[in-house]
Amino acid sequence: MGLINADFHTLPELFSSVFSHYRGKKEKFPIARKINGVYEPIPYDSLEQDVQYFGAFLRENGISPKDRVAILSENRPGWYLADMAILNIGAIDVPLYPSLPPNQIEYILRNCSAKGIVVSNMLQLGKILSIWQNLPDLNLVIVMNRLEEPIEDVIDLNRVKEAGSKILDSKPWILDGIKVEPDDTATIIYTSGTTGLPKGVMLTHGNLCENVKSCSSVIRLDETDCSLSFLPLSHAYERTGGYYLLFACGAAIYLAESIETISLNIAEAKPTIIFTVPRLFDRMKANMLKQISSESAIKQKIFNWAVKTGEQYHRQVNEKNRASITLSIQHNLADKLVYHKIRKKFGGRLRYFVSGGAALPQKIGEFFQALGINILEGFGLTETSPVTNVNRPDKIKFGTVGPAVKNVQVKIAEDGEILLKGPNIMKGYWQDETATKEVIRDGWFYSGDIGEIDRDGYLKITDRKKHIIVTSGGKNIAPQPIENLIIESAFVDQVIVIGEKRPFLIAVIVPDFVKLNEYAAQNSISAKTNKELIENKAIQQIYEKLMRNISRQLATHEKVRKFLLIEEAFSIEKGNMTPTMKLKRKTITEKYAQEIDKVYNALNMVYNTE
Repeated sequence: MGLINADFHTLPELFSSVFSHYRGKKEKFPIARKINGVYEPIPYDSLEQDVQYFGAFLRENGISPKDRVAILSENRPGWYLADMAILNIGAIDVPLYPSLPPNQIEYILRNCSAKGIVVSNMLQLGKILSIWQNLPDLNLVIVMNRLEEPIEDVIDLNRVKEAGSKILDSKPWILDGIKVEPDDTATIIYTSGTTGLPKGVMLTHGNLCENVKSCSSVIRLDETDCSLSFLPLSHAYERTGGYYLLFACGAAIYLAESIETISLNIAEAKPTIIFTVPRLFDRMKANMLKQISSESAIKQKIFNWAVKTGEQYHRQVNEKNRASITLSIQHNLADKLVYHKIRKKFGGRLRYFVSGGAALPQKIGEFFQALGINILEGFGLTETSPVTNVNRPDKIKFGTVGPAVKNVQVKIAEDGEILLKGPNIMKGYWQDETATKEVIRDGWFYSGDIGEIDRDGYLKITDRKKHIIVTSGGKNIAPQPIENLIIESAFVDQVIVIGEKRPFLIAVIVPDFVKLNEYAAQNSISAKTNKELIENKAIQQIYEKLMRNISRQLATHEKVRKFLLIEEAFSIEKGNMTPTMKLKRKTITEKYAQEIDKVYNALNMVYNTE
């Protein structure tokens, strides 16, 4: 069926068309959340009514069209409710990651002059209360959780809905006459920023609606589909793909309880599509291989044969559009013995994952495809609403992010930068005309990514332009392809390659400590802590061998001469990952500057400079 109604140009029109279609159909629902161990649906009629109540409350309490209202919350029903209510009255919502500290929240709220904010719980409310005196424009604070005791000038969501119902009864006209245009700003999304202060990306209703329509022509969904939501709705990727697109097609959204419960929630929700990031696939593969390693030798042999058979099968299909009879028979047998059991763990209905937010290592994609699990890698930025490219279900090319979606143009500049044009390109950066002019020139958005387009029109991302390393010898090196080689090792969990204004490249590596401890136990290596483990000579030799093997695949100036092992993983909580799990290179290099200098000082005594 696809889109319930393709004739929408603003988000209120999208919401209205879907609500109208399902009015009175109590068996259908847009969202389900876990209550007392069971997924409970929220019917369309109930959500629509609450959106009306919430909107009436906002209007009565001084929120007008074009005012900014922030949302500081984890993924939960209240997030969708707040978003719809804010947009329906022509206001602009400003999503904030719940992991942000008070000082960063204050910067954003001051920068956009937010008049209101909706927070999820007492933890997030505490952040706002600690900075409220510095926010002269902020006069409305709503908390989704029930307040056990009154807090001055703060109201909870239940009371908002109760008050909104009474307001609509006494002023039934309060939501009338609000006109929202496609060119109106719908949201200001502050870039998470791997460097510098965040910029507010202004996306219009038209930007987001056009991107939903473009995506729907590639990712075919209908009301029989459902997804599991766990990426932050504060990010444009989950918001457009995992929310607006699904809602527009009548598909259901199941909310994951947490990152830790994803496997359990997948089995319960039985999703047909999941929007995620490459980091999840790394973890899933590691867990899968760990589980297989504990099985009998014959089961391990069957699994490895099935993976190899699957890779050969899909290689032939991709190259020749069909596999040989012999390989097809072997593939069917492998499906009965291995693949279908793995698919069952994903609920048994999963058609594909959609991967974005960072580069998907080609071998990871091929590994899962071999097991019958397709991954559609795509590309985009917050500034592009966000999707510009995505692989097609009938022709997946790992190592690329696919062709452009409908109505989006892609070209490569002389220096290799990817340029983008289309109705999905942002309005600009909030109150920053200079920054806007730097990235939008002659109608083209300068993405900051380096790439190339193959003969089939599939885009390949080489690296971020700002990540290109210029060594002291003047060599320009893209670190991402090198990092992709390193991350393939079972002994590596996270890695960045550095070498800016240095004579050589080195790798900063977080080992996979589960794998490393297994190796240590098998080889009688004694270590009480991670620090002791990574300082062990035998452990160091694992990574020395890895660097030697990788160097054989690289040009001389690309070789990684040495490595630094880190005893703790990079994370959002530690501030060296963005909320979408991208590594903050600058933060990491600054934090480990002394250790990095020691590695280079030791190297300078051994190697000649370029």
